[in-house]
Amino acid sequence: MEKTLNRIHPVSDPEATYFLQVSWEKDLGTGFGLLLSDCQCAWTGTVSESDISREAADIEMDREKYVEELRKALIAGEESAGKYNFVIS
Repeated sequence: MEKTLNRIHPVSDPEATYFLQVSWEKDLGTGFGLLLSDCQCAWTGTVSESDISREAADIEMDREKYVEELRKALIAGEESAGKYNFVIS
């Protein structure tokens, strides 16, 4: 299993710092787990392969392109800094 951990500052609260851990087996396209923490609380979730396919279809984006955008937003770290915004709600 592979994992990444990134520090994020959501646009919804730019002064706050969160840590986002993403874990996956083969690649993000087969599904992944998420752990979000503000160092006081933590939230976890999973995204299945069917969730990914459904979301790509909903926004009318090629599935492979959607998975690549997920990779850039969730695990690319410094390479994508400033290109993606996070909103915590």
